[in-house]
Parts: sequence; structure tokens; C-alpha cells
Amino acid sequence: MPFTPSDHASCSDLLCREDASVLAGDSPGGAAGLAEFPDESDESIAGLIAAEADYSPGFDYPDRFRSKSLDSAARQEAVAWILKVHVYYGFRPLTAYLAVNYLDRFLSSHRLPQNEWALQLLSVACLSLAAKLEETLLPSLLDLQVEGAKFIFKPRTILRMELLVLNALNWRLRSVTPFAFINFFVRKIDPSGKHARSLVSRVTEITLATAKDTKFLSHCPSSLAAASIIRAADEVEDLTFVDPGIAASWCIGLTEEGIADCYQSLKQAILDGTRREPPMILPQLRVTTPTNMGPSASSSSSPPNKRRKLNNNC
Repeated sequence: MPFTPSDHASCSDLLCREDASVLAGDSPGGAAGLAEFPDESDESIAGLIAAEADYSPGFDYPDRFRSKSLDSAARQEAVAWILKVHVYYGFRPLTAYLAVNYLDRFLSSHRLPQNEWALQLLSVACLSLAAKLEETLLPSLLDLQVEGAKFIFKPRTILRMELLVLNALNWRLRSVTPFAFINFFVRKIDPSGKHARSLVSRVTEITLATAKDTKFLSHCPSSLAAASIIRAADEVEDLTFVDPGIAASWCIGLTEEGIADCYQSLKQAILDGTRREPPMILPQLRVTTPTNMGPSASSSSSPPNKRRKLNNNC
């Protein structure tokens, strides 16, 4: 479907058409609608695993990067910008991961114009939606466009793009991500909780770093979470050794093959990174580069040189 942002959006387009019974949990879709707030019982985690495909890009999406019909370098640049802004404002890790999830789900079903500003506009809109869902303190839409943004879009342009993304995702923003499984899996590998804090921190770091690499688009969120925990546990000497076969027994729906494939991809990514630069470390420097003006139809005047951060965040 081509990307066709309109200048006017009907108020009726902003209405949520979901049945109210979903919120009450009376329908089969109720559990999936509350994907990030599970009871973390075996049954609820199994339900998330069963529903995770509904919140992932199309099955052919990774192949389109391998066949060069989609530009993996452009996607990597967009994801890197999302991660840098996430660090700049101190957003939650889930916020950044959701923004990437929205971007991938949109690109799997929509075609953007072949120009520089379209993907950046999509990135800003996806991050804005994720921040509205997860954060309590938000920058303005103009202030969100920091950390080397090449174009500065007017708020109304971003809001129109947000509406396009919402419609493309059928307003299903509460996605199933690896973060829905991390605490549950950590308790499986470390019942005493002695290393829980460090494991969660390391798994979070690994999970966010994989977001930039298109090879991980082929792995489901539960397999990525399990493989990341095994990889993090490898770095802790006094934890019992866990292999993909053991991890597959943690919950119904996990597969040894899926976890093993993802684990091998993680090991290869780390090995490749040691030959260039470590890929599993998020950017820590907050550097704002000069901003160039984009097309006049989709960008506004350049903001002041000094960016305003949130008063009580970061």
C-alpha cells in the first residue's frame, strides 16, 4: 500500500472501534490486548507466546531485506536514531523497542517514497506513539527531533503520520515484545534472585542492541528473550549451565530449535562485533549534530541550537 499522507484527517478516524468487552476481558482477545501486563503464570506466558505472531511484521518481511527490496542500511540508521533519542531522554527500554516494532510492522505492509525524509518522519511518529503509551513525561514533538535529525517536521505533519501508523497497526499498540518474558525467564534461570538485577540489565542491553540487526527479525520475541538470557547467564560463573533444550521447557510454546537458532545469531553478532566495534553497547554520548532543512512541505524552521530536555527526566 503506498504512503499517502492527507492534509486533513476526520475526527471519526481517531475513534477506537474495538469492542468494550475486550477491556473487560470477556473476549478471547482480552489477554492479548493486555500483553505487557501479564500475571507471569505459566498459562499467561503461554498465551503471550501464542499471540506474539499477531504483533510481528509479516513473515516475508526479513526476506525483503535479504533480497534488497528494502534498504537494511536505511532501517539500521532509523533504529539507531530511535535508540539515541531513547538514551537522550531516559525513556524506558520498552519505549524504544515498541517504536522499532511499530516501524517494522508499518514497513511490512506499506511502501514509503524513495527519499530521505519519509523514513525519518515514520521514525519520529513511531517513537512519539511509543512514548505516549509508556512514558509519563514527554518532550514536545519538536524537541523529540534531536540527536542528528536531518529534517525537522512540523507537529501537525507528525500527527498525521501517527494516524497513518495507527490505522496500519489497527490501533494495536500494546505489542508482545521480549520484555514481556524477561522477568519470568530470569526467575527460571535464577530462582534465588541473587543475579536477577544484573541479568535483567544485561538482557535488556542485548535485546535493544539486536533491534538494529535485520537478521533478528526472523526470531520471535519469546525465543529472543530466552536466547538473550542464556547469553547473559554465560557471563555469570555461579549460575547453572542452561542450553536451548532446557530453556524450551520453561513454558509451553517455546521450541529448542527457535531458541538455538537465535542463540547462535547472538553469538555470531558478538563475534562480528569484536572485529569492528562492540554491537551490544548502547550509545552513551549525547551529541546533537547540526540540523539541515528538509523539504518545505514537510519540515519547519530549525529549532534553537540548544535543545530543551525534560526538567524531571534524564
